[in-house]
Amino acid sequence: MTPTIIPIARDPDGRAVESAMRIRLTRRELLKGTGVLTGTLALSSTLAMLAPSRVWALELQGLDTHQGNVLLAFTRQLYPHATLDDAVYALVVKDLDAKARKDPAVRQQLADGVKQLDAGAGGADWSKRDSAAQARDVAALAGTPFFTTVRSTAIVSLYSNEMAYQHFGYGASEGDGGYLHKGFNDLSWLPDPPADESGPLPKDS
Repeated sequence: MTPTIIPIARDPDGRAVESAMRIRLTRRELLKGTGVLTGTLALSSTLAMLAPSRVWALELQGLDTHQGNVLLAFTRQLYPHATLDDAVYALVVKDLDAKARKDPAVRQQLADGVKQLDAGAGGADWSKRDSAAQARDVAALAGTPFFTTVRSTAIVSLYSNEMAYQHFGYGASEGDGGYLHKGFNDLSWLPDPPADESGPLPKDS
């Protein structure tokens, strides 16, 4: 069977974004890993307009599929963005999986954290728990090593990637020079500050 490679997203020039996740969708390749996460980009998503396919997949090598799904749901509770695709949250799972693969202690810590969450859900799949209950469970774990590992990974992985830039409208290196002529006043996902606190607008010298 010929492998099929699916990049999650491409930039406006047609190049696969740097942080795009790829997986070879053949039985042989899947058996090499311990799990796989899959999902579909929302039709309304900015990423859906850039990606060659709405379907995305991520092979896991340090975690299993269930652990990956729970960690994705946990991360969404830590940093909730209603319109941000699971594909971007999966980048956090990707980096946690890499840490678990390299460090048995991290692998065990994440496995134990998932087991604890499932136990709190009565032995069921914690990722299927309703959002309010998930939020309470996440808050109860604040300050624990498991919470800290996921949070410290997520705060970088979730926001420092091309897909998040596309979603939030951040120009990254395109805005060097203060966004004076490109994107300086494009921030639309936070409220405008009071005029007396916003400071002067830059002007051409």
